[in-house]
Amino acid sequence: MSVYETAVARYFEAWNAAGRPGEIAEAVAAAWTEGGSYTDPLADVSGHDGIAAVIAAAGEQFPGFEFRQTGGVDGHHGIARFGWELVSSADGSAPVAGFDVIALADDGRIRTVHGFLDRVPAA
Repeated sequence: MSVYETAVARYFEAWNAAGRPGEIAEAVAAAWTEGGSYTDPLADVSGHDGIAAVIAAAGEQFPGFEFRQTGGVDGHHGIARFGWELVSSADGSAPVAGFDVIALADDGRIRTVHGFLDRVPAA
């Protein structure tokens, strides 16, 4: 597994820890540097606590859903991109999808995430 695939696997472990508060903090620390950030159209946070709060809020908004990678990870020069969708464990529907671009620190953890939403539920 490449450094990019490992970072993305840790990223999904953190997002899928939603609903298990004790595990979110641990998974975020494993995936992000201490000063890491997460930015998408709905959030702009930095630090482990801020990232964990965004993940917990997503879990509360979409209980019974899991983030899944779509396609492969494309990476070079410490930057990678990958697609994802949010899938219901009950019926397999995926109302939310997008792609993220991450920048890695020397230790392989994420420094920054820039997320893009391709599909969102109607308000």
